[in-house]
Amino acid sequence: MSDSPLDRLWKEYGNEFASVDDLTLARWMSQTLSQLQGRAWRLSHPLVGLYRLLAQLGHDRGIWLKRLASSPAGYTEAECCRSPLLPLFSRDVVESGLICQHCGETAVPFDELPPTLREPLRTWAADYGTTHDVAHWDEAQRRRCANYDEEFDRAAKKAEILLGIARATVVPGLLEHYPTLVWEDHDECLEVRPEDLTE
Repeated sequence: MSDSPLDRLWKEYGNEFASVDDLTLARWMSQTLSQLQGRAWRLSHPLVGLYRLLAQLGHDRGIWLKRLASSPAGYTEAECCRSPLLPLFSRDVVESGLICQHCGETAVPFDELPPTLREPLRTWAADYGTTHDVAHWDEAQRRRCANYDEEFDRAAKKAEILLGIARATVVPGLLEHYPTLVWEDHDECLEVRPEDLTE
């Protein structure tokens, strides 16, 4: 975990739950996974945020390995940490695959995703990558355009559109193969916030 102000805040939130016993934590995670099942959830959703916080605490304690509660029907075991598979779809899907919400490692490598989804995901990620790169242009690249601030704003608007496309087309395709899914609904580098993505 980085040392950004937001990460420090989440660490503080996590400390509030340090006294929760293992059995209570296991039951809560199992019940919450049942509630999440069947839908794609925004990464910014408060319930997802709380689940991720407690799932990381549970991972540190080996809660799923202790088998104190059963994972809900439909969830397979993640190969990375043996927790129920709760994958995160992000703009880095081609490089990182789907990310485990328990341990933060790659839960499903890109090459193991359903073959029918790989090419649409690769196309979307390439388009998004080009758009996202504008936030990381060096001085020479910035000088080559007439107005970098306008270019940045255009990239941010396009990122909003591409995230909307992912929500409407890419995420539902993934949800056909996993009992639930979390998707990244922001881009800090381009200053795209979750509230910028309207239904």
